Amino acid sequence: MSRIQSGSASNNARAVAAKLLDRIESDSAYANLVLASAKLPELDASLITELVYGVTRMRRALDHLIDGFVSDPPNLTTRNLLRIGAYQLHMMATPAYAAVSETVQAAPRRQRGFVNAVLRRVADLEAVWPTEAARLSYPDWLVERLEQDLGADDARAALEQMNRAAPVTTRSDGYIQDQASQWVAALIGAQPGERVLDMCAGPGGKATALPANSTTVFAADLRRHRASLVAANAAKTSASLAGVVVADGRYPPFRPKTFHRVLLDAPCSGLGVLGRRADARWRIEPDDVDELACLQAELVRSAFDLVRPGGVVIYSVCTMTAAETTAIDDMVAREHSDAVAVPIGDPRWRSHARGGLVLPQDHNTDGMFVVIYKTPDR
Repeated sequence: MSRIQSGSASNNARAVAAKLLDRIESDSAYANLVLASAKLPELDASLITELVYGVTRMRRALDHLIDGFVSDPPNLTTRNLLRIGAYQLHMMATPAYAAVSETVQAAPRRQRGFVNAVLRRVADLEAVWPTEAARLSYPDWLVERLEQDLGADDARAALEQMNRAAPVTTRSDGYIQDQASQWVAALIGAQPGERVLDMCAGPGGKATALPANSTTVFAADLRRHRASLVAANAAKTSASLAGVVVADGRYPPFRPKTFHRVLLDAPCSGLGVLGRRADARWRIEPDDVDELACLQAELVRSAFDLVRPGGVVIYSVCTMTAAETTAIDDMVAREHSDAVAVPIGDPRWRSHARGGLVLPQDHNTDGMFVVIYKTPDR
C-alpha cells in the first residue's frame, strides 16, 4: 500500500479506514487481525488505527447519530464513511470543517454530495440517546445483564471504561499482558518442588509467568494452535515448562490427584476485555454466556479431580457475569463443601462472593474474577 496522501480519494486515511471496516463487518473479521495484516503508512497509522477501533466499538451509537438524516440505507462503504465522520465529530472532537471535508474526499465521487449533506447535519446535532445501551454502544442484552449482575452504577462505569483504548502493559520478560492477568498469575503461589497444571493455557501468559524455582509446570490447551503459542511464548520468555500438551480439560491425559496446584483460566464470554477486543461486543450472544458457564462447571470438576489432597485450585475468568463467577463458586460450595476458599489478600481486588473481582474502572485494566480453593489434606 502506498503512503496516504491527504485529500486523495484513493489514499485518504479515512478511505483506508473505511475499507478495513468493510472487511471487519462484511467478513466478520477480527479488527486486530485486519489491522495487523494491513500495511499502514507510518504518518497515518495512528489515525487509521483509532478510526478502525473507535468506529468498531461505537458502531451502534454512531448509527443512531446518522440514521435520523438518512432515508434510504446506504451501502456498507458509505455507511462506514458516515460512521467515520460522526466518530470524528462527536468522539474525537475533530473540527467540523476537517472531519467533514476529509471524509467527503474519501467517498466515491457519486456519494460525496450525500456524505457531505449528512455529516453537516450530524456536526450540528446535539445527541439525544434513546437508551443507555445506545449511548454506550453495546447490545441491549449485554447492558441489561451486567446491570443485573453488578448493579447499574458499576456496570455502566465498566462499560464506559471499556469504550476507551486499553493500556498496553509489558512484563519484565517482554511479554505483553494486562495487569489484571498478571495479578492472577501472582496469586497462583507455586512453590519449589510442586507440580502445577495450567489447564487452558493458550496463549501462555499465566503459565510463562510462573517462577522458575524448580516448580514443574505443565500447560494444556484444547486447540493445537493455542498450545503452539504457549510453547512459542515459553521460548521467547525463557520460561521453563515441563510440557505443553493438546488436551480437552474435561478429559485430561493426566492421572487424578497428581498436581499440587491447578490453574483453570477458563474459556469465558470475555466481557471484561471488550476494551481491547473492539469487535467482541458484536459477536457474543446471550446464550453463549450460559453455554460457557456449563463448560466452566465441567472444567472445574475436572480441576478438582486432578489436584492432590491439600492442593489448590485457582479459577479465573476475564468476565463479570454472575453465571461465570459467583454461580461457579456456588457450585463448588455445593459439590466440594470441604474445600476452603482462600481470602484474596491483595487490596486491588474487590471482595466478590468467596473470591475477588477487578472491574475495568478500578485500575484501568481488564475485568477479572478469581477464586482460590484449598482442598482438604486427606
